[in-house]
Amino acid sequence: MKLEDIRREYTKGGLRREMLAQTPVLQFEQWLQQAVEAKFADPTAMVVATVDEHGQPSQRIVLLKHLDDNGFVFFTNTGSRKAQEIKGNNKVCLHFPWQEIERQVIVYGQAKPLSTAAVAKYFLSRPAESQIAAWASQQSRPVSSRKALMETFHSMKAKFSKGEIPLPDFWGGYCVEPSKVEFWQGGEHRLHDRFMYIKQSDGSWEIDRLNP
Repeated sequence: MKLEDIRREYTKGGLRREMLAQTPVLQFEQWLQQAVEAKFADPTAMVVATVDEHGQPSQRIVLLKHLDDNGFVFFTNTGSRKAQEIKGNNKVCLHFPWQEIERQVIVYGQAKPLSTAAVAKYFLSRPAESQIAAWASQQSRPVSSRKALMETFHSMKAKFSKGEIPLPDFWGGYCVEPSKVEFWQGGEHRLHDRFMYIKQSDGSWEIDRLNP
């Protein structure tokens, strides 16, 4: 197998300036709806990139759980690697890889912690097993075995078997407030269409076409 020989053409459509919504949130909502209608397994899956104190980037896939004019929301254990890196440097990058329809969206912005009320509202909406898993996992820290993890899970399940599962004090969420958002649509002959929304000081958005 020669990796350099693996290629294909991108033929599912183009993107023109007149097709773009006035704001990146509106444009994203349109594309997300189309990804949902295309029946992707995980249309809300996004890569979250953070940087540690040494400048080393790291990435992981999380699910987008809310979107409005303020930004893109996700939840996590506040002791996790990504949360600790955000604490030191809250500039992050999100990437939505919708390969089936030859699209990508890249969001550049700052991750701001959500209020306890907002976190609790979402946490209590999760399935009970997911709430228990949040209590059982010391996210990003070493664990001796799968068996040890499951033992902790079952111990927590027994502990909370008779009442409402409380919000862990180590569980939180973030809203990524965008400063730039790129929309990428694959094109023939590698002449892809790329548009970058750039937030201005008055809150409006400037749109630039980028070379592929």
